[in-house]
Amino acid sequence: MARKKISIIGSGNVGATAAHWAASKNLGDVVLLDIVEGLPQGKALDFFQASAIEGFDSDIIGTNNYADTANSDVVIITSGLARKPGMSRDDLLSANTKIVRDVTEKVCAQSPKAVLIVVSNPLDAMVYVAWKVSGFETHRVLGQAGVLDTARFKAFLARAIGCSVADIQAMLLGGHGDDMVPLVRYSSVSGIPVNQLLGKDELDRIVERTRKGGGEIVNLLKTGSAYYAPSAASVQMAEAIIRDRRRILPCAGYCQKEYGIGGHFVGVPCLLGSRGLEKVIELELTADEAQAFATSVQHVKELVAAVDKMM
Repeated sequence: MARKKISIIGSGNVGATAAHWAASKNLGDVVLLDIVEGLPQGKALDFFQASAIEGFDSDIIGTNNYADTANSDVVIITSGLARKPGMSRDDLLSANTKIVRDVTEKVCAQSPKAVLIVVSNPLDAMVYVAWKVSGFETHRVLGQAGVLDTARFKAFLARAIGCSVADIQAMLLGGHGDDMVPLVRYSSVSGIPVNQLLGKDELDRIVERTRKGGGEIVNLLKTGSAYYAPSAASVQMAEAIIRDRRRILPCAGYCQKEYGIGGHFVGVPCLLGSRGLEKVIELELTADEAQAFATSVQHVKELVAAVDKMM
């Protein structure tokens, strides 16, 4: 049986690290593509040589030619400008719309049956761009945001509680940004609600730090943005699809009647399997949660309206 094929567009920190995670998990053969000559080839060759040490069997190639991505099962799109200190995700909208549009056209011409996972920012708007340009069914286009945001939430909870992060279950909704909605009520440690282990003030601080998690890293690095956790999150989604694991993960998925959203990609719990998005899970929300979610969704709609004018 032929190995699965994962193409990663963009061989910067996020893309190259995603290739690392994917190959080390033996998800399939990996193609790392970039417009800069020599960059993906050098990184791919270096990492392929590591296979002799780490013992993974994935073939890894670097390329500047989209033909090498042909017949991919999953394509992870990381291309785009990264945030710099003082820059909001919205500032990236115009430039990254053009980049994601161009990348998606070229990817889909080579892999018309692939599932697309978009990582580029502003995430919720870029997923929309990829969907419109690809013409794919909505279940084959997803955005990586909620897995990353939830990972940050879980990591902060584990450190505050002093327990293993493996025992933390958490969920959040909404757009990828300051108005995301971490759901404390749906978060637990081995079934124990987190609000029985941490006080409200501590939980509020963790929620706020989660919302600003990307910006915190940008300010610390000064010349770049996060890449270890974003790439790991993208590959967790790819693994759920490639191995048909039917994981329930928070992703930017297309919602029509779900949550009454009316046709947008927003952060919701998604059942991921071989088709991509198998099902959107609808949660019961309190009035406050529903209001916070509605605010986040409205911001996504505003971004999409701005993108539509550019396209």
